[in-house]
Amino acid sequence: MVSVFEEVKHLKHIPRKRFGQNFLNSPGVIRKIVQAIGPKPDDLMVEIGPGLAALTEPLMEAVKHLHVVEIDRDLIAGLKERFSPDKLTIHEGDALEFDFSQLIQTPERKLRVAGNLPYNISSPLLFHLAEYADQVQDMHFMLQKEVVDRMAADPGSGEFGRLSVMLQYRYWIERLFIVPPGAFTPPPKVDSAIVRLIPKTPDQMQVCDVALLGKVVTAAFGQRRKMLRKNLKDIADESLLESVGIAPTARAEEVPVEAWVRLINALSARH
Repeated sequence: MVSVFEEVKHLKHIPRKRFGQNFLNSPGVIRKIVQAIGPKPDDLMVEIGPGLAALTEPLMEAVKHLHVVEIDRDLIAGLKERFSPDKLTIHEGDALEFDFSQLIQTPERKLRVAGNLPYNISSPLLFHLAEYADQVQDMHFMLQKEVVDRMAADPGSGEFGRLSVMLQYRYWIERLFIVPPGAFTPPPKVDSAIVRLIPKTPDQMQVCDVALLGKVVTAAFGQRRKMLRKNLKDIADESLLESVGIAPTARAEEVPVEAWVRLINALSARH
């Protein structure tokens, strides 16, 4: 069997920019990622974008069966040549359109999701996966460090924005470690980072209307430098903002997730 490191070295597959392909080539980084995931034999594990199988191989060694979602037909052909369908199920297609719930056979066996996510679709893919959060045990992703910083940002920081609110409302988010460009072929121009997401339980979220949360947060962060009383003037008046502990003169990035939840619930109660 040709190892992923030999395959990357000889570039049998030319990385495609349109798929945002950067292949891991560092055994040390791969070991560290697998240790962070901590796969168990009976886990229902799915990897997004297996590529040249840098993570796929060690995950397959740890679990009885692995699912992968891959869009590149050339890479799919290589995976089919190298691995038995008894150990690996390949789902051909775009992860942005993939129905992850089809992998769930029993409610008590939840999904564990992992992957080196393409930079060009990372945010929309995270929102797509959020639709299945109640069926997920945890997720571990390699992402552009800038994206991870935004995901895990604290209120009041420049990185705190719509992505922060919409993901922190749904998940416990933990930045694990940074991966330098040299760990990839071809090397990206920026650092990457590994992030862990653990879905919150319904009692930990306590928001009445997720769609409304998305609408309000999008409006609030539409013009970041303006005060909320201006950005939300068509949605919530100053008295309502004050009633849920939000200063009308505050900017969106200064408002913590729990305050956004209180605002949405107050708005929902009015209708």
